[in-house]
Amino acid sequence: MKRALVTGGAGFVASHLCERLIKEGFEVIAADSLITGDKSNLSGLKKEKKFSFIEHDVSEPLNIKGKLDWIYHFASPASPIDYLELPIDTMKAGSFAVYQMLELAKKKGSQFFFASTSECYGDPEEHPQKETYWGHVNPIGPRAVYDEAKRFGEAMTSAYLRYFKVRVRIIRIFNTYGPRMRLNDGRVVPNFVSQALKGEDLTVYGSGKQTRSFCYVSDLVDGVIRLSAVNYNRPVNVGNPTEFTIMEFAKKVLALTGARSRIVYMPLPEDDPKQRKPDITLAKKLLKWSPKVGLDQGMKLTIEFFKNKMGVD
Repeated sequence: MKRALVTGGAGFVASHLCERLIKEGFEVIAADSLITGDKSNLSGLKKEKKFSFIEHDVSEPLNIKGKLDWIYHFASPASPIDYLELPIDTMKAGSFAVYQMLELAKKKGSQFFFASTSECYGDPEEHPQKETYWGHVNPIGPRAVYDEAKRFGEAMTSAYLRYFKVRVRIIRIFNTYGPRMRLNDGRVVPNFVSQALKGEDLTVYGSGKQTRSFCYVSDLVDGVIRLSAVNYNRPVNVGNPTEFTIMEFAKKVLALTGARSRIVYMPLPEDDPKQRKPDITLAKKLLKWSPKVGLDQGMKLTIEFFKNKMGVD
């Protein structure tokens, strides 16, 4: 039986990954400091004998007894609200924690999987974004604590590959949504859905003409599993290339929820990307991967989750 450590395991994406790894036959250890993670995300695994949980900040050394085939490093605050409230924790997750987990991978002979982000591209001047694009990032802006931490994490991961022959994978995750997102995490999906379900105004930042591409969480996790299975150590974009303006997305949320909320406008936050769309040519060729869940289908499942979470009929 293969054995995997998933850092940030009580988080939105990583909790889904833990479940998928169990289905793939792994024994899974989830580690999370619970700064932004929630143990309730792992409630479906409570009775699973092949699953265990450790409350731990992986920016500090972690000793795991026995063999360890994989380390999936997903630990990091991951929303603009988190960056502002937890700037140092965010930077530590992409620096100290990456170092500690790479050291553990080197010690155990584990393969190391680094969850990077489309934020590495910053406010991109290339569209759509290919893996070869080096990005347009403000290194001292408020988003830099996340953007630059992930860029540093990629560099550290690549250095351990180059100098210590640690076998690595790097995924650049684009906007992902689905059940288990935090209601108050500040990203556009939970913002719009919670506002619509409460009958509140939907807050659109800027003109609403900026674009995003939304990938359902099960598609993203499938990309993670497929990337794990190939011998490729450079970054790979995984996301849904179907692009929507924020205004189009706001109107879709209103239609799917049946809400009669108004759309109101707020100033655009500093360094907010004007457009974001992955070029997934490499993922299609290398991983035989492309997203399967359309936005309407995925949003219906997500809205149902939020209704249950909020106690809304």
